[in-house]
Amino acid sequence: MEFTGRCYCGDIQYSASGDPVIKAQCHCRECQYISGGNANVTIGMPDDGFKYTKGSPKQFQRSDLENGVVRDFCGNCGTGLLSVAAALPGVRLIRVGTMDDPGMFTPDMAIFTVDRQSFQHIPDGMPAFERMPG
Repeated sequence: MEFTGRCYCGDIQYSASGDPVIKAQCHCRECQYISGGNANVTIGMPDDGFKYTKGSPKQFQRSDLENGVVRDFCGNCGTGLLSVAAALPGVRLIRVGTMDDPGMFTPDMAIFTVDRQSFQHIPDGMPAFERMPG
């Protein structure tokens, strides 16, 4: 799979290629904060197939958490681009909304449903896990 993407203002652009490691909608409480309330829809792509093609993102990592997720975002418009989690080494968890063609994405599962809010929708038949599946 190959695709490109960008932030809202276009200052940061990227390309990604390879076989997706995970395609999910994450309902964890942290993702709810980052998304503004919804699940975070993400595609995990291998590090070696990812590169920024324009600009350099800013990063944020909570210092009060051991192995806190590193989040890349545009310093101009604030768009969250991706996350890097210690639990998935060698993977960039790209936010699907930043893809130039998000229609090419279909999630395979819902994860961290233990934190799911009643207004968050999981499609019928989609595998759902209270936490990260083993």
